[in-house]
Parts: sequence; structure tokens; C-alpha cells
Amino acid sequence: MTTTTAFVSATPVLASLDIARSVAFFVEQLGFAQVYLQQGSYGIVEQGAVQLHFWACADKRIAEATGCRIRVDGIEALYARCVNAGIVHPHAPLAETPWSTLEFAILDPDGNLVTFHQAMADAV
Repeated sequence: MTTTTAFVSATPVLASLDIARSVAFFVEQLGFAQVYLQQGSYGIVEQGAVQLHFWACADKRIAEATGCRIRVDGIEALYARCVNAGIVHPHAPLAETPWSTLEFAILDPDGNLVTFHQAMADAV
């Protein structure tokens, strides 16, 4: 019997007013792959070791009060992609933080705030 626990990963579950639109946004804008899609119920996208799940929600205020953070490598390239797509949050451009990360944020079509971050020691 194991006496310790190792936390392995976390999977954000974001509110979505339109599951198909949410899945398409992450696939088309950010290069995720669609794993599962049931309109009006649940959706999953995946990029490398990161999965995002979406649950059907009828209240936009819930999505607009929700967010997640995703650690990445190569944040400058991702930022350039997001700038070109016009999806960078106007108040969250790429910047250094006091907690030693380089990060920026986007809003998905439902208002979920998704922040991408990279440790400063890892930034090129």
C-alpha cells in the first residue's frame, strides 16, 4: 500500500454556451485536437499533455467569471500566433510578472480567461 500521494495533472473544465464553437475555437486558433464533442453537453480538446474540457452552460456570466492557466514552452511563438489571430486580451499582453513568469491571456468566445505562462528561466 502506498502511503504518499503524487498529484499528476489537472484538467480545466470551462463553461461553454456552445460546445461546438468552443471546440472549434481551440482547434482552429490554438492548434488543439478535438477529442470529444457532444453539442449541448460536453467537449474535450487536447494539445500535447494539456486537455481542456467544456461543459454546457446557459449563463454567460459563469463563463465570464472563469479562467485557467496553461504552462507552455515557446510562449513567444504562441503569443505571435494569438496576436495574428486577434485573440489576445486587450489588458493582458505578453509581459513579465513579479513571480518570474512571462505570460499573456486570451478570452475564448464565451469569455473564459485563458492565461498562458512560461517560467522566465525557460523563456528564450
